[in-house]
Amino acid sequence: MKKCLIVVDYQNDFVTGSLGFSAAVQLEERIVQKIQDCRERGEDILFTLDTHGENYLHTSEGKNLPIPHCIAGTDGHKLYGAVGENRRESDFVFPKGTFGSDALYAHLKGTAYTSIELVGVVTNICVLANAVLAKTARPEAEIIVDASCVASGDPALHQAALSVMESMQIQIINKDGVYHG
Repeated sequence: MKKCLIVVDYQNDFVTGSLGFSAAVQLEERIVQKIQDCRERGEDILFTLDTHGENYLHTSEGKNLPIPHCIAGTDGHKLYGAVGENRRESDFVFPKGTFGSDALYAHLKGTAYTSIELVGVVTNICVLANAVLAKTARPEAEIIVDASCVASGDPALHQAALSVMESMQIQIINKDGVYHG
């Protein structure tokens, strides 16, 4: 059984920066524990990085969300805190200019992963988009989202996204919001 963990966009700007929110800060310790557990089991760890250029406000996303964030080369683009400290050179990193990562999809399509777990932010945007891509790339794999390790600035959209993913046969664990290791 080949497994991987995908840490979605756990970057400074989404945690404490321009689009930060308190629920994102609370995920740090749990995500670090997931990373360490995966390393102990010899599983792959993948990171997506929301990545924009200086022209962000002139893009489609920038026109709809006019808050510059995750600009390449800035502090806001870097992985947050201990999660960033736990990234290794051997981990896979997928910069992405939109909600889902086409490079992540291609990577997953070309692997033999039988279990793919996602954690990170934002539940109703990038976590949802990349979970759907994982399910599309590996339809027979177990796709898991840990509800205690994902967050959104909008609790109602967070819950709605979890429900939508579950309806798409994505397994939602720790639905009570408590990390059970």
